[in-house]
Amino acid sequence: MKFKSKVESAFYKISGEPEINTNIPYIVVDNFPLMGLLTALRFLEWVSENPNGVISLPTGKTPEYYIKWTKHLLENWDSKKIKELRSKYGIGDLEKPSLKDLHFVQIDEFYPISSTQHNSFYNYVKKYYIEGFGLDPENALLINSDEIPLAGGRHFSEVFPDSKVDLSLRYRDPKGQLEKIQQESIFLIDNWCSVYEQKIRDKGGIGFFLGGIGPDGHIAFNVRGSDHYSTTRLTETNFETQAVAAGDLGGIEISRNRLVITIGLDTITHNPDAVALIFAAGEAKANMVKEALENEASVLYPASVLNKLDQARFYLTTGAAASLQTSVDAFFKEGEWSQAKTDRAVIDLCSRLDKYSHHLTMADLKGDRYCKLIPGLSENTVSDVFSSIEAKFKKGTVEEKNQVYYHTGPHHDDIMLGINPHIHRLSREETNSNYFSVLTSGFTAVTNDFVIKALEDTKHFLDKGLMQMTRYPDFFESGYKLKRDKDVNHYLLKVASGEDCELRRGLAHRIVRDMVGLYNLKSVDQLRDEINNIVNILKKSYDGEVNQPDIQKLKGMIREFEEELVWGYFGIETKHVTHLRLGFYTGEVFTEQPKMERDVEPILEELRTIKPTVVSLAFDPEGSGPDTHYKVLQVIAEALRLWSEEEDLSELRVWGYRNVWYRFHPAEANVIVPVSLNAMGVMDSAFTNSYLSQVDASFPSYQLDGKFSDLTKRIWVEQLKQIQLLVGKNTFYESTNPRTRSTHGLLYYKEMKLDEFLTNARELEKDMEGVVL
Repeated sequence: MKFKSKVESAFYKISGEPEINTNIPYIVVDNFPLMGLLTALRFLEWVSENPNGVISLPTGKTPEYYIKWTKHLLENWDSKKIKELRSKYGIGDLEKPSLKDLHFVQIDEFYPISSTQHNSFYNYVKKYYIEGFGLDPENALLINSDEIPLAGGRHFSEVFPDSKVDLSLRYRDPKGQLEKIQQESIFLIDNWCSVYEQKIRDKGGIGFFLGGIGPDGHIAFNVRGSDHYSTTRLTETNFETQAVAAGDLGGIEISRNRLVITIGLDTITHNPDAVALIFAAGEAKANMVKEALENEASVLYPASVLNKLDQARFYLTTGAAASLQTSVDAFFKEGEWSQAKTDRAVIDLCSRLDKYSHHLTMADLKGDRYCKLIPGLSENTVSDVFSSIEAKFKKGTVEEKNQVYYHTGPHHDDIMLGINPHIHRLSREETNSNYFSVLTSGFTAVTNDFVIKALEDTKHFLDKGLMQMTRYPDFFESGYKLKRDKDVNHYLLKVASGEDCELRRGLAHRIVRDMVGLYNLKSVDQLRDEINNIVNILKKSYDGEVNQPDIQKLKGMIREFEEELVWGYFGIETKHVTHLRLGFYTGEVFTEQPKMERDVEPILEELRTIKPTVVSLAFDPEGSGPDTHYKVLQVIAEALRLWSEEEDLSELRVWGYRNVWYRFHPAEANVIVPVSLNAMGVMDSAFTNSYLSQVDASFPSYQLDGKFSDLTKRIWVEQLKQIQLLVGKNTFYESTNPRTRSTHGLLYYKEMKLDEFLTNARELEKDMEGVVL
């Protein structure tokens, strides 16, 4: 494969120049930060050739390292380090490009949304591109909802007072005066979109397009099913897109009813000479990438429209490329053969044929693209894989004693969704000790509506005299700090008795304790005033608005109480559940890079104090899931490395778990834990009754319109079905072991020695160097 771009040629060469047989060429890099470097270098290379060109750039979290690298490169263009970097990637002789004469086209926007809101894409574009890149505002086509003309010159807040736009008014008679105004306004918006489209075409079309790919394969807001000849329009979205947008808008309740204005697929491809780049990170995007690259153009795969552009490219991390034929070929054909390769080949063959392994024939094995590569392929091959999986299963049922477990989670609920059934069983052994540490505050997962309701409940209980602790003489001085375990016990007793009102009162107890300490309150009157103040602030806030620091902290405290409730289910004291609130987690679009003193030291101190024999963590070494995951991975890795300089950690075990964001292949995991219906029920009950702010699933996964605990159960069941094809259903229901017979789901994780874990983590750390400005 030959690339015209020097940057792309250099990255392709470094990647080993793999064969590319997809409809759209692609380049694979090791991780998310490196993908940002590739994108920034290619962008600046294009700008140097097209200083007056038309660009269209994305919003969201994916552009983080593209934006950081672009600014870093331009600000340090002639420094020794950046000259060496530019030379390495083919543009050492390039003059520093200027961005000031570029023309900018905004890709999309929610509708309606005020342009002044921080979560509007208009605001994002102004902050990070117009101002951040020093672009000329006069050369920018932007989507400002406040300025789009509506009937009678009205503002959208008058025309659509509940922010809901009913597009059926395009095709039916209006009912009443308001709908008549709305209908006229919708047609005016449609006309505005047509004018916007024409302005883009008058510029010659987009010359450089950069975008991500959504969970349904969408680019811009052109969701699955979009016409490949679509233009700029006001349109609805689908659930997958709404789930992703929930984080921007303050919950699925809002994003489910919010429309979007988006440029069309034909808008993107109108200029035949356009450079159109799609970047994707993480294994969660692997199937979407495969569908877009390996299928002919189809409305089922919106990004496949880029087939028509000679300079269309996909920039992918290793995980995002994992399902591509060439990547799978490389996995099996490069390097030494291993049992993991045999396991994966046979398990995948069973899945592809939907055939139990004991029904596989030698013809099946020899006819398979990968099974035929297995050294010494024979009728015993399947039984070898059976034995390999059986060994992993046995490892997941081993009884352990005298262990100290240090379970870590990037967010609240990560540990539970990752390995709860395993923790539950091991915690029954009295010689084992369990400690839980949630590393970030998690306040972004608590909606304003939840806090308002909880505070109104709290005020109600105060008014009714049902918060007796506030009447103790020392409560506002020191008493509020005490009896936190009692809060947990009181709440869980009411879970057992089914008293909903008492559950709400239990939450109110903890909110009162936290508010007294947070706001230094000295009386019930001050407490009531502060409750009223917070409620008023939140009611005046727009959905998705960044809260002020004290409210962020209060929201985080609610999440912390929830985490204590979860582990209280299993008899864990609150002193064994810590909340580190690492400073890099700020709630901004792009979180800060971790720092040694602020973020690593707290974990190191816990390691020194607890002295664990096992450390569990969310294992996302590529930097592919929510960005908090891989940043937390780095700070844990650094803390463990420093601790290893003080202690002999040769026997330390690291358990890498995954949950709803990122999954193991059974050949990749080395421990398989059976999950019973009882364990699923316990997990779901603990989740539902403890993670109070998450029960309504305001920020769901795009994979399921429901609670994360429901999705977790579904994953465990799917993983069991995967293994059943290999070993047979009867292996479970005919087992002499009751625990095996009761298996209705499977949990996977990877156990590593410290050196192996650090090797995985350091690769990402190395490639993040130079990004921290």
